[in-house]
Amino acid sequence: MRWPPNKAWTSNTPREGHRHFEVLEYGGKGEERWVTLCAIMDKSITIEIPWNELKIYANWTSGWLQLSDED
Repeated sequence: MRWPPNKAWTSNTPREGHRHFEVLEYGGKGEERWVTLCAIMDKSITIEIPWNELKIYANWTSGWLQLSDED
């Protein structure tokens, strides 16, 4: 996956009650890379995660996916 990260991400499970996030900032080098994400529906919710976690397709999908009504 390319660096710097894409701007939009969808979590496969809710994080802080949200699934759609955008990248606020990123940094680090090599294995120490990190990304700060902000929930689209509530800008006060931010999470910082290691870049390696964001690259795991089972956890995150690049872009904003349309979710079903149950999600």
